[in-house]
Amino acid sequence: MKKILVVEDDHRLSESVTKALEKEGYGCEPAFDGHMALKYFQQGSYQLVLLDINLPKMNGMDLCRKFRETNAEIPILIITAFGDIDSKMEAFTLGADDYLVKPFHLRELLAKVKVFLKRAEQPNAAQPLYQLQDIKLDPNKKIAIREGKEINLTPKEYGLLEYMLKNRNRIISKDELAMNLWDANYGVTHNTIEVYINFLRNKIDKEFEKKLILTKPGFGYYLNDQRDEL
Repeated sequence: MKKILVVEDDHRLSESVTKALEKEGYGCEPAFDGHMALKYFQQGSYQLVLLDINLPKMNGMDLCRKFRETNAEIPILIITAFGDIDSKMEAFTLGADDYLVKPFHLRELLAKVKVFLKRAEQPNAAQPLYQLQDIKLDPNKKIAIREGKEINLTPKEYGLLEYMLKNRNRIISKDELAMNLWDANYGVTHNTIEVYINFLRNKIDKEFEKKLILTKPGFGYYLNDQRDEL
């Protein structure tokens, strides 16, 4: 049974979400404040975290950071009333995988949960390394290295870079990235894609003379494979 940590201080909402998830066959552990959530996370084993931001004792942003320090791969879905772009960017920077604004439909939440847990079930067979010029990506260790320096990527940033390396010979539209990495049918915007591209550029391009992630205005993004134009 897949186990989900539900971090929500609104007891009625927590109960509604928990019942809906349990009806689908998932096990749930509700936590109603930040300290309780951190304790459960450190002592238990979960396949997904649903995380509110506005929590007593420790807010969701601090929790997200601590969760990522402990486990770099567990999916974290932020569920909050804060729908502003600054809150979203902060959550993504700290390692959140997705962001759902209250009020929301339980069907939408369940759809996102199923997608995250399905991805977690994929077999862990050894995969070949990806390399483009001076950057290497190791899918087995989930690390990126450029000029011998390991780059710390969040799971979503890693997934974005991996997808671009797999499709290095063509332009990739925002819609394609949304559909394959964020499930565009459930409200992912082009702005979210732009934010993550900027996050990735800051980590793999900012400190290096040769820029790898390029933009074709009006079309999308592509990787610079020693060509000035595409």
